[in-house]
Formats: sequence, structure tokens, C-alpha cells
Amino acid sequence: MSKVCEICGKSTVAGNRIQHKHSVGWRYKAPKTKREFKPNLRKIEVLVNGSDTPVKMTVCMKCYKKLKGEQEEN
Repeated sequence: MSKVCEICGKSTVAGNRIQHKHSVGWRYKAPKTKREFKPNLRKIEVLVNGSDTPVKMTVCMKCYKKLKGEQEEN
């Protein structure tokens, strides 16, 4: 399963984990290690273009909330 939202394309992003210690020896350079930020994904069934059969999609929570809001309006 890919870690990508099928609607907006949000995917895994790389960044740094910074260890902040507030002592004299650590004052100038905090150690950094690589880490990943993963999207919060959910598998849902969606009716696409008014079709009768639902299609399974992997979407992030931001897109899920938008779809849920549109469903409640109708």
C-alpha cells in the first residue's frame, strides 16, 4: 500500500529530529537525526461522478473531512 493520498497527492516527507538539551555543552549545536513525517491516511469508499458503484480510495484526513462535509450538505 502506498503512503499517498489519491485526491491531493500528500505523501511522506523527510525532516530532522532535533534533540534540545539546555546545558552548556549543547548550547551551540543540537544533534539532528533524519526522520519521516507520514500522512494520516484512511481507506474509504467514494461514489465518483455520480456512479452507482463505490470506489475504494486512500485519502488523507483533510480530504476525508472535505468529502464528509460535502456529503452532509447533500
